[in-house]
Amino acid sequence: MTVHAANLLVIFGATGDLAQRMLLPSLYGLQRDGLLPQRLRILCTGRSALSDEAFAQTVSEAVERRVSASERDPAHLAALLARIRYQPAALDDPASLAALCETICEQRDGDIVYHLSTAPRFYAQICAALGAANLAGPGTRVMLEKPIGHDLASSVEINEGVGRVFAEERIFRVDHYLGKEGVQNLLALRFGNSLFEPLWDARHIAQVQITVAETVGVEGRGDYYDTSGAMRDMLQNHLLQLLCLTAMEPPSQFDPSAVRNEKLKVLRSLRPIDAADAASHSVAGQYTAGAIEGVAVPGYRDELGRSSGTETFVALRAHVDNWRWSGVPFYLRTGKRLPSRCTEIWLQFRAVPYSIFGSEARIEPNALLIQLQPEERISLTLMSKTPGLDRSGLKFSQVALDLDLHDAFEQVRKRTSYERLYLDALEGNGTLFVRRDETEAAWQWVDGIFNAWKEAGMTPKNYPAGTWGPASSVALIERHGHSWRE
Repeated sequence: MTVHAANLLVIFGATGDLAQRMLLPSLYGLQRDGLLPQRLRILCTGRSALSDEAFAQTVSEAVERRVSASERDPAHLAALLARIRYQPAALDDPASLAALCETICEQRDGDIVYHLSTAPRFYAQICAALGAANLAGPGTRVMLEKPIGHDLASSVEINEGVGRVFAEERIFRVDHYLGKEGVQNLLALRFGNSLFEPLWDARHIAQVQITVAETVGVEGRGDYYDTSGAMRDMLQNHLLQLLCLTAMEPPSQFDPSAVRNEKLKVLRSLRPIDAADAASHSVAGQYTAGAIEGVAVPGYRDELGRSSGTETFVALRAHVDNWRWSGVPFYLRTGKRLPSRCTEIWLQFRAVPYSIFGSEARIEPNALLIQLQPEERISLTLMSKTPGLDRSGLKFSQVALDLDLHDAFEQVRKRTSYERLYLDALEGNGTLFVRRDETEAAWQWVDGIFNAWKEAGMTPKNYPAGTWGPASSVALIERHGHSWRE
């Protein structure tokens, strides 16, 4: 299939929260650095009845809020606004939808990328409308925001609806974590260095922890979050994608099919968690009132304004049943209103088989930390002799070899994930996007956990805001002789 750079980007849901926080500021960053295709035009649409001038003001305000003052420039903003046109449209208004399709026809001058930044339940309907207008054939591709559905059945239904209009190779499912610089560094660390890959297996690694922690609550997204929860909102996509990149076999080459084939193998190797294992391998929690950085915050039900059984915290002990990882636990943890905001992958290596320094010399296992946020860095923890005469025997201390990516590449501007993802979609490169079979394999595993909770009668346990989840999440890992990295 021949792919050409797109000359038209159509953003559905352009007045929504994601567009304001991430999409429009990312397009500004690309414009500022001269990376957008020269002929690219951007058609934005949403339900709001805004004029071009009013939407331009919305774009300007989004850039002002989300882009640092040192990177804002009126000339670059004006150049971006010159590319943008806004046209309101609603799925329940056939006339406005027909008018939008007519505008797309008029503006088309080569390939088109459609970005559906809307609720996933609208994906199939939008694609059907584009197909009916002959706007979904060769030379078009569509970006879909995850999560795709709320379980396997709804995911299959959405994928089927989109797939009736767009061929799979032209569907770009977005998980913005895959666009993060730190995720790219994980791949570079593993497959670009001879030091680590020979040690990246069950013979040398004792445990892996993947944590995505947030200090915020639902922030006005309560109605959405209450139908989603931590498992569907974060674990099913972000954490499982990080697990796949950590655990996958080396792909034959860095291209979409090879990378996604290896990720799929990991998902299909995940050991199911059934009702018999649910209590020992999983924990669900919901935050109550507490304090974040000394500031009192309400509980989840108080923010929501009603009673709810939705989990705001999940911890799992997962296993990848294959040759490389047999017996190695992967501890996954995510939640809201936790003490600090961080996204990290931590690999603890096995202890030395025998210490020549005697029982009094405390030697801790080596560990590798790959931190994605709030700052991106890589840290390798080693044992070093503690300075001194050591008349009563050697003493050891843990030291870290740190690569602070901000300091190491201080002169290079840090890219947002959507800058990379937009460029890849415009150029037709699907490596950092998620394939249908990956999505459905992830849902199948997660659905099994929900079914296990239901069968075992498990409900979320309370934890005060500002703590690391329910006490049972500590027991989950400590009963196996491990501890959470905090």
